[in-house]
Parts: sequence; structure tokens; C-alpha cells
Amino acid sequence: MNIHTYERLWIVGAMVLIVGFIATITYGSVGLGITMIDDEEETLAPDEIGEDERFADPRVEQVGEDEYAAYVVAQTFVFQPDPIEIPADSEVTFYVTSRDVIHSFTVVGTNTNTMVIPGEVATMTVEFDEPGEYGVICNEYCGAGHHDMEGELTVVEAEEFDLTDLAVDAPDEVEPGEEVELTATVENGLLEEVETTLTVEIGEETIEEEVVVEGGTSEEITTSVDADDLGEGDHDWTVEVDDESDGGTVTVGTDDGGDES
Repeated sequence: MNIHTYERLWIVGAMVLIVGFIATITYGSVGLGITMIDDEEETLAPDEIGEDERFADPRVEQVGEDEYAAYVVAQTFVFQPDPIEIPADSEVTFYVTSRDVIHSFTVVGTNTNTMVIPGEVATMTVEFDEPGEYGVICNEYCGAGHHDMEGELTVVEAEEFDLTDLAVDAPDEVEPGEEVELTATVENGLLEEVETTLTVEIGEETIEEEVVVEGGTSEEITTSVDADDLGEGDHDWTVEVDDESDGGTVTVGTDDGGDES
């Protein structure tokens, strides 16, 4: 069968386009680590997100050496957590779901982009080689506040990255002669141990304590101050560790000296 030269060119061109389309789809789903949703994908009821251990507390957590998981919830008109902070030169897998309507999770200036559908979990594995700040936007119309739906992704140097969390238990009021006890719980979300400094300021006093927290654990540190040293009245306190801080006010009551009326 004799095929005209022009016909051959059209056939070759069509084949190149077909191969190009297949290569593009393959690269998008495999090369970029983007998982497409299919009938076998686990579903998640939007009204049960708060009960799912992955999304009840949107966060970044370390799952291996230089490997992290970011659990993100999109809802009108915010992303949680915000900002999202990850270390440079690490593999990060984003798990993104929606609490209400269809959104998208798009990291501006990168090819990290996926539709976020209620009841489904979109998965993307990416790596950011250099520190920087990126905007996160929704490219799917989701309501009147759609144009304001944005967040921030911060990539920091690996040695500057931490997953330290801080919670402080403190009294609202104490009597003269009692101790004011501030109990700080420092949680380390990294796999390796962390050595850091806990700083407590109350009234005019500043107390520093070195703390070592094993990977994946928490440590309680109790700091005591004599209420008589503070004196009567309200006293502000703050507790800081790494970039985390908590604060409040404790009141030292009035010493009536035991007088009887």
C-alpha cells in the first residue's frame, strides 16, 4: 500500500501527540507523586473529619528520616494549618481533604496542585530543595469569599525546623505564703531528641532551665515561685521554648493577717 508523504507526516504527528499526552499524564501521576482518586480510594465523611486521627488536628509530622506528612483541611475560606512549615531538602507528602465544598490546594509558583473534594483525600508527595515562602490558594470557586481563601507554605532550613509544642498549666489565684507553680509540657514531634531551653518570666523574675526531650515524647517541667516574693496583686507570666510561647496572669491574694472583725 502506497501512502502519500503528507499522509505519513500527519500519521507521525498524530502518534507524537498521543505519546506526548500519555507521557504528560504519566509524569503528573507518577513523576510528581500525585495520586489520583479512584473507586478503591478510602472515603471520609466531611462531617466526621473531627473524629479522624489524621485530620482532627491538622499538622505536619515526621514519619521517617527526612520524610514528613502534612495533614491539611480546606474549608470556606481557609486552609488548616496556616502557615504550613516544612524543612527544605525533605520529602513531604500532603494529605488534603475538604470539610464542605470542592476546593483546590495550589502552591503558587510550583506544580503542586490538586482538586480537593469533600469525602476524598488527595495525596501529593513533593520536595522543596531551597528555603522560601509560597502562597497557597484555592483555584476552585467555593463561595462569596473564594478570592480571600489563601494560606502560606514556609520552607525553612532543615536545622532550623522543629516540631515543638508547648502547653502550660498555671493557677489563676494563690494565697500569700503559697507557691505559684507553672507546669510546662514540652512535646517533641521529631524522631530525634531535642535539647532546648525553657524560659519562664513571672513578675520581675526570670528562670531558665535546660530541657532534653526524646523523639516522639513529651516532658513536664514545673517551676515554683514564692507568692510572698511576688507580692499582692496581679502578676503576668510567660513561658517560652523555641518558637512556642504561652502566657497569662496569676493573682496573689491579700493577707489579712488573721484579723477578726
